[in-house]
Amino acid sequence: MTQDDIKQERSRLAKLAMELIERRGADVTRATLANEAQLSRSRIDTLFPEETDLFDAIVEDWFAPDAAIMEDVLASDLPIKRKFYEFFARRFVREQTRLRERPDSFALYLELGEERIEQVRGYIDLADHYMSELVAQAQAEGYFDGLKIDAAMSLINQMVVCYTSPRLLLMLGDRLNVEKLGRIVDTLFAGLSAEEGGSRGVAGLRLA
Repeated sequence: MTQDDIKQERSRLAKLAMELIERRGADVTRATLANEAQLSRSRIDTLFPEETDLFDAIVEDWFAPDAAIMEDVLASDLPIKRKFYEFFARRFVREQTRLRERPDSFALYLELGEERIEQVRGYIDLADHYMSELVAQAQAEGYFDGLKIDAAMSLINQMVVCYTSPRLLLMLGDRLNVEKLGRIVDTLFAGLSAEEGGSRGVAGLRLA
């Protein structure tokens, strides 16, 4: 069996595991997967040597379309403002669609992901990696003046977090939309910089 064959079988079994998770409303073990797939436990253990490997495969399958979206946007020749918008909007629309189509499953995967945040963190870091490249492109065109890349990314993440956090997406629902996201991106490019704008130009907090 070639590496491609192994990869395809792992992906097939990961999809089956996801179906089982949605049907049962709980995580699935390798033993359960072996029984449902009608495969020997030794075969499952060969493909997923550790229990965590099965969840890794599920996470990979869940995030694969997001990774493809980010790579596609980054490789495009769109203007930088449009790139930023597409970078967030395409993933938001995809997640919003999944939430609307299967709200219970969405909430379940969110809970499982939060329980195993370290296994999910790699995909969060991947999104930050791609965004750092977008920030660098924007700075090359004169935007986000005076900010280091990490500082710009931190500010941007805080401004768009409602559109990237599954938890907030679940909480806010239809109050989020692409029109609002577009305004946020426009605002980023209209004034985000290291320049002091005067909002903190007082000795201390001023209470009413």
